[in-house]
Amino acid sequence: MKIKSGDVVLLTGASGGLGIHFVKAFANLRVRLVLAAFPGNDLQEIRAEIEKQGCESIDMICDLRDPGQRLKLVETALNRFGRVDVLVNNAGIEFTAFYHELSEAQIAAVLGVNLEAPMMLTRLLLPTMLAQKRGHIINISSLAGKSGPGFQEPYAATKAGLIAFTQSLRSTYRSLGVSASVIVPGFVEAGIYSRLKALTGMSAPVWLGTSQPESVVQAVLRAMESDRPEIIVNPIPIRPLLAFTALFPRGGEWLTGKIGTDNFFRRAVEIGKRTAR
Repeated sequence: MKIKSGDVVLLTGASGGLGIHFVKAFANLRVRLVLAAFPGNDLQEIRAEIEKQGCESIDMICDLRDPGQRLKLVETALNRFGRVDVLVNNAGIEFTAFYHELSEAQIAAVLGVNLEAPMMLTRLLLPTMLAQKRGHIINISSLAGKSGPGFQEPYAATKAGLIAFTQSLRSTYRSLGVSASVIVPGFVEAGIYSRLKALTGMSAPVWLGTSQPESVVQAVLRAMESDRPEIIVNPIPIRPLLAFTALFPRGGEWLTGKIGTDNFFRRAVEIGKRTAR
C-alpha cells in the first residue's frame, strides 16, 4: 500500500520513544494524523508543531488498557476523518524485573498495552478498512519477541504475540485489500533502551549493536509500500542466529547467553533494586 497525501494514520504511543519520530515522518508525507498517547504530556505541543507544517491532526490522551477509551479513540478518528487507512500500534511498556517480583497489575498493564490494545484497535478499525478495500496495520514488535531475553517475560510474550497476530491477519485479510506488517527492532537509541542505558551505564551487547530511530521509521514506510510481512531492524544481521536457535534450541540458548543480552537486563534489575533502597 503506497501511502498518499490525505490518508489517515492512527498512531499510538505518539509522544515518546519512537513515537515522535513516526509523527515527524508521517507529517512530512502530508497525511492526516490521529495522535494517541498516555499520559501524553507533550501531545498538544507535538500536534501544534506539525500543524504549522500543514498537517491536519487530532490528539487524544488515551489509556489503552481501558476498553472505553480505546473505543472513544476510534470513534473520534472516524467522526473527524471518516476513515483510517493506517493503524500503527506503537505504544508499549515494560518492566525489567524478576518475573515473580512483578505485581499482577504490572503484568496486566504490559499485556493490556502491548498486545490486547493492538488486537482490539485492529478489530475496531477492520470494518472501515474492509469497506474501503484498503488499509494497513503496522505492529511494532521487538527482537525480545523472537529471542526471549531474561527479566523480560511479559514484554517478550507480548512482542511474540504481535508477530503471530500479524501473520494471521495477513492470511485472513490480504485477499480483501487489507494487510499487516510487523517491525522487529533490536536495541534502538530511543525510549526503553535509552532509559535502561542511562540507568545501567551500559551499552547494548557489541554483537547486537543499536539502531537509530530513523531506521525503524524507514522500515515502517518500506513495509507498507512493499507489503512486507516482517522487517527486522538491527545493524548486525540477526536472522542466522534466530535460524540456528530454531534448529538447535539448546545451542541457541547458550549462544544467546554469550552475546550478553541477559547480563544487560540483569544489570538493570540490580541497579534498580539498589536505587530503590
